[in-house]
Amino acid sequence: MVQAKPEIKNMARENNSKMDLDVITIRSMHGWSSLNLRDLWKYRELLYFLVWRDIKVRYKQAVLGIAWAILLPVVNIVIFTFVFGILLKQNQGGINYPLLSAVGLLPWGLFAGALQRCSSSLVGNTNLITKVYFPRLIIPVASVLSGLVDFGISSLVVFSLVLYYRVPLSWNMLWLLPLTLLVVMTSLAVGLWLSALNVQYRDVQHIVPFLVTTWMYASPVAYSASLVTGRILRIVYGLNPMAGVIQGFRWAIMGGDPPGELFVVSIIMVLVLLVSGLFYFRRMERTFADMI
Repeated sequence: MVQAKPEIKNMARENNSKMDLDVITIRSMHGWSSLNLRDLWKYRELLYFLVWRDIKVRYKQAVLGIAWAILLPVVNIVIFTFVFGILLKQNQGGINYPLLSAVGLLPWGLFAGALQRCSSSLVGNTNLITKVYFPRLIIPVASVLSGLVDFGISSLVVFSLVLYYRVPLSWNMLWLLPLTLLVVMTSLAVGLWLSALNVQYRDVQHIVPFLVTTWMYASPVAYSASLVTGRILRIVYGLNPMAGVIQGFRWAIMGGDPPGELFVVSIIMVLVLLVSGLFYFRRMERTFADMI
C-alpha cells in the first residue's frame, strides 16, 4: 500500500483552504439589513457623477441657463401676489405677502422639482439599469440631490426680500439646514414610491403633474398655515408632510410662533413614508430590469 508523502498532503490541505475562502454564501436578508444602504457609500462616485450629469443636462443648450432658477420663483411670486395678495386680499396678519409667498415657494420648489425628476428617473436610465449592476437606489437619490443647486440659487431671491423688507435676522435661521434636509427626505420618500410604481405602471408619469398641483394648494404655499385653526384640525392638516416643513421655513426666516404639533406630525409622516418607500423600492428592485 502506497502512502502519500507529507508534502503532497500539505499541498492538498492548502488548496482546500484556498477553495474554502473562495466560497460565497448568499442568504436572504431581512429587516434593515435588506435595504443594504452601505452600498450607497461604496458607489458614492457614481452618485456624484449622476448628480452632476442631471445638473448639466437640465441647463444644456438653455438660453438663460441657470438663470431659470431665479426667473421661475420670481414669476410665481408675482402671480401669487397679484391673485392672492391683491385680488383676494387675504388677511395675512400684516405680513408682506410677497415675502410670505417667496418663503413658501422656496421649499416647495425643491420638493416639486425633485418629485417630478425622481418619478421618471428609473425609466429615464433604462440603459444603465439593464446593462450594469449598481444600487438602483442611487438613481432616485441623485435626482433629488441635483435640485439643491436650484434651491441654493432660489434662496437668494428670498433673502433679497428679507433685506428689502428689513426682516430682523435671528438664530432661528440655523434651523434652515435641518429643515432643508427634511424637504430632501420628503421628496425622496414620495419619489421612491412613484419611481418604483412608474416602472410597473407608466400612467404614473401622467398623474405626477396633477398630483404636484393638487398638493401645492393643499400645502401652505400661497397662504399661511395659521389660517388653519383648532388643535384637531391642525393635527389632521399636519398629515401633509409639507405643511409642517413650509411653516417651519416661515418661522425660521420670518419669526412668529413655531409650528408646534403641525411640525411634529409632519416629521412622523415623513419618516413613515421614507421607511415604507425604502422597503417597497427594495422589494421591487429585483424586477426593474425585466419590466423596464
